[in-house]
Amino acid sequence: MNDSVIKELKNIFKSRLLLEVDDRVSYSYDASFGQYMPDAVVQVLSTEEVVKVVNIAKEYNIPLYPRGASSSLSGGPLPVHKGIVLDFSQWDDTLEIYPEDLIVKASPGVITDRIHELANQHNLMYAPDPSSSRICTIGGNLAENAGGPRGVKYGVTKDHVLGLEIVTANGDVVKTGGNTVKNVTGYDLTKLIVGSEGTLGIITEATLRLIPKPEDTLTAMVIFEDIVVAGESISKILSSGIHPSKMEILDKNSINRVEDFRQLGLPRDADAILLIEVDGNKKVLHDELNEVKKVLASLNVTNVKIAQTKDEEKELWEVRKLVSPAIVKSGYTKLSEDATVPLSKIPDMFNKVNELKEKYNLNLVIFGHAGDGNLHPNLIINMRDDDEVKRAEKAIDELFKFTISIGGTLSGEHGIGTMKRAYMKEELKEAGLNFQKLIKQALDPQNILNPGKIFPEKDEQRIVLKNE
Repeated sequence: MNDSVIKELKNIFKSRLLLEVDDRVSYSYDASFGQYMPDAVVQVLSTEEVVKVVNIAKEYNIPLYPRGASSSLSGGPLPVHKGIVLDFSQWDDTLEIYPEDLIVKASPGVITDRIHELANQHNLMYAPDPSSSRICTIGGNLAENAGGPRGVKYGVTKDHVLGLEIVTANGDVVKTGGNTVKNVTGYDLTKLIVGSEGTLGIITEATLRLIPKPEDTLTAMVIFEDIVVAGESISKILSSGIHPSKMEILDKNSINRVEDFRQLGLPRDADAILLIEVDGNKKVLHDELNEVKKVLASLNVTNVKIAQTKDEEKELWEVRKLVSPAIVKSGYTKLSEDATVPLSKIPDMFNKVNELKEKYNLNLVIFGHAGDGNLHPNLIINMRDDDEVKRAEKAIDELFKFTISIGGTLSGEHGIGTMKRAYMKEELKEAGLNFQKLIKQALDPQNILNPGKIFPEKDEQRIVLKNE
């Protein structure tokens, strides 16, 4: 970051170039762990500006870090090797809907909820619904391949992206995909870029697929005395022909935290709670939940409450929404993971979390998207307690390795970033990891696009929450 670089950046961005320490500190962290100070921040407002920054970075070999709303839980936008942060949060001018084509086009800085609201005005739906949709940007969703509760029926972000505009590491502007659902012209570069965490190209516009909005929804809460039976019920419901739009599960610890936080009359002695939503034609929703009740009855589960009104439905989902605020009531640091396991292994994961909670004496709960096995073990850590931090690191290390050992994956929707890169070889094996590195090297030979993410750093073998 010599004087020539700063001069070139000033010519492009003027007041949108941030060099002061107090400004740069604001871009040194996200919603995960670790703090890394960038050399400079530029607030980007156009594809042309991205191209200019990439060309400068290419010439001077400077790392670039695209960043949205900084809500990443995996360290995705952290400037781990200094360089330039590209702040996209102000670039939200394009949000155009084409109802007849069932598509919407959006700039990377558009808040995800704005897309939901626009689609809803046309009786349409953008299906991906990450819990942070009120604050997160679509660019960040695309980078991390975000999911959400509706993933069980509608899939994740990549399943709803038809096309992208990206700037490559060479400074070229490339269009991938298009405006049609079917497109098999060449390699599927769209799906390659979505979820690549800004390491293969910088997304500057997205064309997203919309679907007709379901006519209605209906929700039930199921109370289980045994978490193993809860796991069995998930597989049986999904294989019965019923296709829920949401299936969320809370373990006993989560239930009690919510009840401590907001007295809702939840059963403290329950081993698990399962929230099930069905959507579609209003006439068949009760029939679908009755079929769910029959499946549950075959497992001797009869404690099922079906919402009779929209207010009751809202109250049931309030249980799930209150988990995060309930578990951070202590004011300590929250680590939210998203290990994903086969449906049949959900009880095993719950049991493992309970084992780790006792073994390492930690504030640990688990909840998540039961319908696709995407679970969220959450740790609340006092970062000033070095012994607790070390115990947490050991517990997470065991959790990640256990997840892989039962056929699961490190991440279902949060991404790898810096938080899980040490375990990539554990899941992909050496040949698989090297194959991914070849793609990175081919598309970004100078390694200027979000370096330090996804791939393990030298000699990195485990997670470190707090540097020595």
